[in-house]
Amino acid sequence: MTTESAIKQRYDFVFFFDVQDGNPNGDPDAGNLPRIDAETGMGLVTDVCLKRKVRNFVHLMHDTKPPFDIFVKEKAILNQKIAEAYQALGINLEDDPNDPKDGKSRKKKGSAQGNEVDRGRSAMCERFFDIRTFGAVMSTGPNAGQVRGPVQFTFARSVEPIIALEHSITRMAVTTPEDAEKQGGDNRTMGRKYTVPYALYRAHGFISASLAAQTGFSQADLDLFWRALEEMFDHDHSAARGLMATRRLIIFQHKTLLGNGAASDMFDRVACKRTTDGPARSFSDYEIDLDGKPTSDRIIRVVVG
Repeated sequence: MTTESAIKQRYDFVFFFDVQDGNPNGDPDAGNLPRIDAETGMGLVTDVCLKRKVRNFVHLMHDTKPPFDIFVKEKAILNQKIAEAYQALGINLEDDPNDPKDGKSRKKKGSAQGNEVDRGRSAMCERFFDIRTFGAVMSTGPNAGQVRGPVQFTFARSVEPIIALEHSITRMAVTTPEDAEKQGGDNRTMGRKYTVPYALYRAHGFISASLAAQTGFSQADLDLFWRALEEMFDHDHSAARGLMATRRLIIFQHKTLLGNGAASDMFDRVACKRTTDGPARSFSDYEIDLDGKPTSDRIIRVVVG
């Protein structure tokens, strides 16, 4: 892992996005209903969901080309990717270690040990954007250890309680001849679809310069991450998600490695206000304020300290 190119300043950010007539993050344990805080009625979108969209955008931009390959992607076999890193390093995990510091014999065939793990972790960070950014657990199989990523999200939470609507839908076809016979040729399939009429969500994020030094998270990585947050919903459309869009990204850039203030103080500077009565149905029903003043730019950068 290279530390020379890693970012040297801490960042905190507030991220607003909205959904119209869609399901931003269904819960598979609840029939794919939109996620909700049962006590307050506020809608939720998990940090994992947001990271997935960032990964998909970077994959779309760079395909599988290092150093912007994606480790956790659809249908990936993670242990194979770890094994490929050791092959590229010329480390045979079936033979005894070449470095005496790693022991006289391999404790477990097919698994790295000692200094090999550090080299493997470094190689994985250099190749995969999402490992440098979000971290990864790679201690299975060939074993490249664990990485704490410098970029982390909170869950996104809607600024007001949401209502999930349930819609009956009909498919004018069936799957098998047996299904058609049961229906006497009517050939209809009924289903359910859940949507949120409108909701504005707010998430918070943190970027640690000290952890960036451990993974090699660079300014180029940071610029790509900001672009992903701005554009990722434009490349993630589906019938289930309706209309989703990034509305505000407010970035607090500190002047030092450890930062010039508490993240909570930064977040308190950002407020969301209703400007209309009745149910909200568009972003124009809200106003996003920074330090008490309305904002209009989609991306806003604030230097702290």
